[in-house]
Amino acid sequence: MATVRQGKIELLESAELVEGARVLVTVLPDDENYFWLEASQASLDTVWNNAEDDVYAQLLQT
Repeated sequence: MATVRQGKIELLESAELVEGARVLVTVLPDDENYFWLEASQASLDTVWNNAEDDVYAQLLQT
């Protein structure tokens, strides 16, 4: 992740990049955050609300 400050892209975490390294940048407009949170939640619900995993809860009870 990165932010833009004074027209320059600044990484939020340090990274070892050689001078002239090519990078791929995806701009995420602020108004799209809600869309991506909702899209992620649907995927998480599919994984966590899985009746097949109930067998593991039963194993823990024994």
